[in-house]
Amino acid sequence: MARNRRSEEAPQGSPAWMATFSDLMNLLLCFFVLLFAMSSVDQDKFEELVVSLSASFGIMEGGSASVIEGTKISTGVSELNELDSYYESLGLNSEGDAEEINDKDADFDGETVLEQVQKEGAEQSEQMAEEIKGQSEQSGINEQIQIDFTSQYVQLTLNGALLFDPAEASIRSDAVPLVDKVGDILKNYGGNMIEITGYTDSVPLLDDPKYDDNWDLSSGRAKSVLMYLVQNKGMDISKMKSSGRGENDPIASNDTAEGRAQNRRVEIKIYNEISNSY
Repeated sequence: MARNRRSEEAPQGSPAWMATFSDLMNLLLCFFVLLFAMSSVDQDKFEELVVSLSASFGIMEGGSASVIEGTKISTGVSELNELDSYYESLGLNSEGDAEEINDKDADFDGETVLEQVQKEGAEQSEQMAEEIKGQSEQSGINEQIQIDFTSQYVQLTLNGALLFDPAEASIRSDAVPLVDKVGDILKNYGGNMIEITGYTDSVPLLDDPKYDDNWDLSSGRAKSVLMYLVQNKGMDISKMKSSGRGENDPIASNDTAEGRAQNRRVEIKIYNEISNSY
């Protein structure tokens, strides 16, 4: 007798356990959505997070202001402004609850968190710059260095023509006293991060066996200054770094001899306490 195949076929539709499992998943989803809706953001912790993130952008370049000219500081720290916009776009009110913020200048105590960070950083940098200016005058090198500051650091600019011979990265013997006196100033801020950057003019190197190009030369000059300070002034190398920018970022025209002389320089940045904290 032929077997009845119809009776052996599997039942139609999904197994019963899948319906139960789907209901369980839906209930769990509703449960977690309810928990999230009932939760609130800790405003103090959130502000600390924003301050920490904003200070981490302090390594970025900002507009500088000359101490000699008495200018406070430019407002061109674009990275902090972008973070400010991001923070406000999250839509948190003073109680930590979500709400729509239409006013772009919503603040805390009259200032945004990022404005407070910038203001405190600028005040620290200005105070440090005034101290360094006084020390340079006492050392008699105030005419040989330029002092500027931003909300992240104080910058000392040394004329590269005074420090190095053409196409050379070794410090000239007659420039050693200047570097020594600069080192004496930097030792007062040995706990701060110090960055040394070398620059050149746009004149290319011609078949130089020691350096591939101006970028390589500028890096070597910055490293020479750093190592001199470490080896002769006792600076902590873990708190220092060096880099070269070659002919990039000129501060004057490379079309004239005077402009090229200004572009050949070494910049030393001393980061303030806010920038060192993150």
